[in-house]
Parts: sequence; C-alpha cells; structure tokens
Amino acid sequence: MRIFKYTYLVAIATLTLTSCSSVKNMAVPTMDTAVNITSAKLGTVTEEQSKHWAHADLATDTIPGMSLKKAYKFLEGKKGTTVIVGVVDSGIDIEHEDLKDVLWMNTKEIAGNGIDDDKNGYIDDIYGWNFLGGNGVAAPEQLEITRIVAKLNPRFEGKTIEDISAEDNADFEKYQEYVKAYEASGSRHFTTLERLAEIDETINAVKKHIGKSTLSLEDLNAIETEDETLKGQVQGLAALFGRGLDEEQFNEYYETQKKNKNYDFDFDGRAIVGDNPEDITDVVYGNGNVIGSKDEESHGTHVAGIILATRNNGVGMNGVATNAKLMSVRAVPDGDERDKDVALAIRYAVDNGAKVINMSFGKNYSPNKEWVFDAFKYAEKHDVLLVHAAGNDNKDIDVKPNWPNDSADKVVEYVDNVLTVGAMSVNNDENLPANFSNYGKLNVDVFAPGVQIYSTVPKNEYAKYNGTSMASPEVAGVAALVRSYYPQLSASQVKHIIMNSGTKIDMEVLVPGENGKKAYFSALSVSGKVANAYNALLLADKMVNGK
Repeated sequence: MRIFKYTYLVAIATLTLTSCSSVKNMAVPTMDTAVNITSAKLGTVTEEQSKHWAHADLATDTIPGMSLKKAYKFLEGKKGTTVIVGVVDSGIDIEHEDLKDVLWMNTKEIAGNGIDDDKNGYIDDIYGWNFLGGNGVAAPEQLEITRIVAKLNPRFEGKTIEDISAEDNADFEKYQEYVKAYEASGSRHFTTLERLAEIDETINAVKKHIGKSTLSLEDLNAIETEDETLKGQVQGLAALFGRGLDEEQFNEYYETQKKNKNYDFDFDGRAIVGDNPEDITDVVYGNGNVIGSKDEESHGTHVAGIILATRNNGVGMNGVATNAKLMSVRAVPDGDERDKDVALAIRYAVDNGAKVINMSFGKNYSPNKEWVFDAFKYAEKHDVLLVHAAGNDNKDIDVKPNWPNDSADKVVEYVDNVLTVGAMSVNNDENLPANFSNYGKLNVDVFAPGVQIYSTVPKNEYAKYNGTSMASPEVAGVAALVRSYYPQLSASQVKHIIMNSGTKIDMEVLVPGENGKKAYFSALSVSGKVANAYNALLLADKMVNGK
C-alpha cells in the first residue's frame, strides 16, 4: 500500500517560506523523535493518571502518551483558527455538558421550519445529519456478510453444485465461501444465545420452585432439595451469581443479545430510513436528529469527547483539540455501516466545511467500495484529512481485509489524505501494542493511545473504552490542533507531519493475535511511531516559520 509513501530528507534549515502556496508545495521533513526511556512506568498508574494517560509524556511521565501538556505549553501566546471536525459515527449526545459548547452550527439553516434554507440538500441540518433515520431510537443493523448471503440465498440456498448451471458456477462458489464466512463469524453469537436461553429457562424454573418473582444469591444458597436436576441448576446459578452477576444484569445482557440483528437474514435496517441503499443517487433520506438513542448509542459521544471535549471547563475531561467545532454525522449503526452512508457522510462533512473527519468504524466486506473511494478522492480534492481506525481484530491488514481503506490492492494509495491508526496501551514494554489492534507495515500509518481511554458518554456521564476507535480520535485531535495553528499546511502535509513526528519506540513488542510472537514496534506500521502532539506542532512550526 505504500509505494507512494515518501521519506523526506529535506533539511529543516533550508526551509524559507514566502507564501501559503509555497508552504503547500513543501515536502515534510523527517524528525529525530527517539526517547531514551527503556523502562515501564515506575509504580502503578493512579486512577487520576489513568483518566488522561493518553495526554502524558514518555520522557517526563514514563507513560507513552502524546505529550499534550507540552504541546499546549508550546502554543502559549499563539493564536489558532477554528477548525470544523466531522465525526462520522453513531449518534452523538450534543447536549452533553462537555460537548454542548463546541458544536458546529449551520448558521445558514433555520431550525425547525422544514425548509432546506441553504439549498445543500438537507432540511434542518443544524448540527449535522443523521443518515440512519429515526429520532431518539437505536439503529440495529446486519453485518455486511449477512447482507451478502441474504441477497444470494434466493438463488443458491439449499442447492448443490449439481443444481447449478455452468454460467452460475462462479457465483455459487463465491456464495459457498460467503456462507462459510457467515457461519464462522456468527457461531459465537448463536452459541451465546443458546446458552443464555438455557440460563433464562433455569432461572425461571428455580423461581417457580421457590415461589418468588425475583432471584438472588441468598435465595439460591437457601434452597435445599433432593431433586438432582434442580440441585444442579441451583449450583450452576449460584456459581454465576457468586461471581457478581445478578438477575437484573443477566436480563439486561440477554435482552441486548436478543436485539442484536447482526446475523438476522430477515431484518431490514433500512425500513426506518426509506431509501434504496444500493442506489448512490438516492440521496434524499435521513434527518437532522444526530443524537440517536442516548440509552443504546455511546460510541459516537465517546469518540467526539476524545477529540474536542471542552478544555479547562472544570467538568469531566479535556479533549485533545482546542478551537475545534464538532460536526455530527450519524452513519454508523449497531452492525456494519453501509458504503452508501459512508460515502455520502464524507461528502456532507466536506461540503459543509470540515477540515478533519474522524472515521472510527470498519468492516471485512465492502460491496460498493468504489463509492467510498470516490468520496475519499472528493475529500482530497477539497483538502480534507480523513483519520480512520485500523480495526480491532488483531490481524495484519496488509494481508487481511479491512474496509474502508485508501488502496484497492493494499499496495498503492490512490489518495494521500487518509491516516490509518492502530491502538497502543499505557505499557511502555512488550505489551505496548493493544492486544486487539490491527497492524500492518503498509496499511497502518501510526499508533496512538486506545486502551482504557476516558471520555464522554451520553447523559453527562463518562467512561473508559478500548479500541482503535479511541486511538483514531486521539490523532484526529492532533490533526485539528495542527490545522488550527498552521492552516497553511495541506491535509497531506498534516498527515505526514503526524507520521514523521511521532515518538519512535525502539523495542521488541508482542504482535497482536500472534500468541507470543515478537517483532520490533517499528514493523507494525508505516511510521513505526506513536503520534505525538508536541512533536507534530514543532515540526509544523518549523515548516511554516522556518525556525
């Protein structure tokens, strides 16, 4: 994928700048970012430190964060410009105490009048757009592999090769591959549902025996019976409840699993939307209700907080970026996102002024990838940086599928405005890469903090989440900082600044998903580095100001 990756050797001392256009034509220089720290954090990370470890500095804190405190020290006395950051994700709680003051607003639109005042094709898009439809409800959806198999089932389900005509042989072989992939992906889900149904039946049987409508560990311990079947049921439940599970928690989890539509062939996730997801020209759908369900959607709110939660307001936490405004674009359901929604979401954000777009989502199949490719090119044409999560399947995406990406063949990039981010942990040792993170010497550009990241969740609450979904917005925040204070730089330059200025980690680490196999950290990504806000600003400043 990185045939067109550039290792620039231009000496910083030779940079003499005279105009914005001359800056945009400059190659990004390299930067020595090695840190002479070989030991892990001395002592344990405190609870307070754990809430903002991603902002720490490796040299001073022995925590491999992004040096954000140093970055803001460097920015003292400098003035930035406002940068709009598009977050393409699930619903975002724009009423959250740490987000409500950093919202992008479409000032050309009059709220609630049912008219497309600014003629951009979207009625009442005050804070962004909701491509998933509905108002205050969740967005369950199938996985892409489920949709593919469901589409082919009418042609091939229940048939053997003897039933297939010669002209359909190739499609039938692909269908068989898809069915195997579907079964492999869904086996754990279906096994879990079966086990949960058994436990639910057992709980009801025991409640009936003791004549109670609820069941507790105390109830279970008090049961005396000679019935061997019942005794086994009680012992099994007591073991579960003894590990901290209670009936309410079980019921909540069981209901969540029953509502999961990822593998449901018959589910129509577009019924609430009303569009044709196979027609990219069918663009009049969705609405301006960007929050979604506060009860069932938290991913987008968490991602948004990492990037630009209001800084130094005395509540919650500090986002990475300042001078940033949040454009909410709801396009990621509880399942695999549609290629059409992703393509149109990117175009919406670009057309409405976003200069950085975060994309914390991904999938293994992309039947209409060309729509997304075109949207990437559209963003590049308009100088917009796309920051994308590498994925959480602990696999090498140089050889395994992962969509969307910026290469059709995993070798040659067709755009240079996409930054793909892997996740790393607080451990400055062999456990530095997150054990779930995807990696790739050609297809992951840089790593960033993505384990136990503290951020906003709906209803003015906060939580710690794991994922490359968290690492990507850390980098999007750095990109927004650079674009705010150095707007002369192009999206491509900001991408390479972040890659070239990252903290160099020179040690062997455990390769995610490889059962103890080790490799040098530098082998897991193009840059071999961890994003560093301070270094990025320093390099940007040297490019723009020549000193």
